[in-house]
Amino acid sequence: MSDIMKLKEMTGAGVLDCKNALTDAKGNLEKAAALLREKGKATAAKKESRIASEGAVGSYIHMGGKIGVMVEINCETDFAAKAEKFQELVKNVAMHIAAANPLYLDETAVPLAELEKEKEILRKKAANDKKPAAIIEKMLEGQVKKYYGEICLVHQPFVKDPSKTIKDVIDEARAAIGEKISIRRFVRYEMGEGLAKKEENFAEEVEKAKKSK
Repeated sequence: MSDIMKLKEMTGAGVLDCKNALTDAKGNLEKAAALLREKGKATAAKKESRIASEGAVGSYIHMGGKIGVMVEINCETDFAAKAEKFQELVKNVAMHIAAANPLYLDETAVPLAELEKEKEILRKKAANDKKPAAIIEKMLEGQVKKYYGEICLVHQPFVKDPSKTIKDVIDEARAAIGEKISIRRFVRYEMGEGLAKKEENFAEEVEKAKKSK
């Protein structure tokens, strides 16, 4: 029973699902967790065609008001939206956005021009290392995937558990809650972002201080 509860805490799955996964994995917690994640992904895929128009807008303020985040996460019913697990999910995703500063929701939101520019930089770097063209394109696939993991919210490693991506966290919540769940949009504000910063010349300041005496 202690292993079942550990697995439940790790994955958020139900007690019966955890028990069955541990049985299939012959008591191995990591294998059982992997089985549950795969089951969660399969369940999530089945739910993709369903409509999720309920949900919640969550917010998170960090560093005494220096960083603020708002995120909209949708589910299928108002009942699920009010559930503690869903509210915790919204809070965790908002906190992650504050910490990780994603630029886009997923790869479909990345402007094509920006992606091509990044690919060109990667191609030139690989060419400088005198890699064959076929190898360069293969390397490019991996590098683009890594790039998405840096700038796209759903592909970023979750700040509270880097072994999972935000997509994994959403899939686990779908399996636990039993509804389609999706992140619709988010916005992140950082104090002073985009404003010109005043640059101080230390030597000039010292000189001004001397003259004022």
